[in-house]
Amino acid sequence: MNLRNSYILLFLLLTSCQQHGLRPASNSQSSHHPLIELDELLTYDLSKGYALIDFRPPNAYAKGHIKEAITIWRPEIENKNMPYGGILPTKAQLEKVLSKKGVQPTDTLIIYDNNGSCEATRLWWVLQHYGFNQTRILNGGLKAYVQHGPPLSKETPKKDRSHFILKGEFPEHYIGREELLGLLDANTPLRLVDVRTPEEFHGKRQKKGAFKAGRISKSIRFDWKNALDINKEQYFLPLEELQHRYQKLIPNKEDLVVIYCHSGVRSAHTTFVLTKLLGYKNVKNYDGSWTEWSYFKKLPYEKDFETVIFE
Repeated sequence: MNLRNSYILLFLLLTSCQQHGLRPASNSQSSHHPLIELDELLTYDLSKGYALIDFRPPNAYAKGHIKEAITIWRPEIENKNMPYGGILPTKAQLEKVLSKKGVQPTDTLIIYDNNGSCEATRLWWVLQHYGFNQTRILNGGLKAYVQHGPPLSKETPKKDRSHFILKGEFPEHYIGREELLGLLDANTPLRLVDVRTPEEFHGKRQKKGAFKAGRISKSIRFDWKNALDINKEQYFLPLEELQHRYQKLIPNKEDLVVIYCHSGVRSAHTTFVLTKLLGYKNVKNYDGSWTEWSYFKKLPYEKDFETVIFE
């Protein structure tokens, strides 16, 4: 085939795609924006090439969810072999869950919740830890859909079981207890950021799962909700405002940043904001967070008040 005929064939293929509402496949899923807006989602045929994940408790899912969404909830992707909760699952455990739900390795996962994307970004963080990066977060979550989309569904889509194999472990945004302790002992320059509430940070509140109240020594506090628009509470702030807020906290995008919360969920949200939206290069989510740190009696911690709130 000569060069002229090759160009003609390429033109015909592209024209056919446009006529059928299709687009040529991207060379890389990384070209997709990490957030997806509702108006874009509503143009998709979610029965092909996508897995829409409702990351809320099953009882909430049963009351109404976006059509074609399947349900996955946090306890399904937690390691049950630890004396404390919230730890990320093993590779085999996550593969089993995704296979059971009928998620295909080629699918793009669109994840939503009803908590400012806090839960959804935890699933994003777990998936990327095992090398799966074909994920997008629905900006505004279920609230955006309820306000502007079609009616919710109560039907569970039927999906055949798949055979989902993950690539391996890629701890780019992961840090464990021993590594963090080593950094603190060595006085390694880092920003250790606690994204919990003031009451948790100062030790006034002890949440269920923790073994005492307080914070990791040398940490500073910056609430995870600072990334959300208070006027549109489930949405992320515009990029310019996000940059302004986090630039004050962490001026250098090359600095080592360690984020933690109670059990690695809220901190996953901040990790998503820093890495996927703002381009910070060296951000680690402490998976065990305060739940794990508080379990070990000799680890350095601080508190400012007597604990009076238990939940």
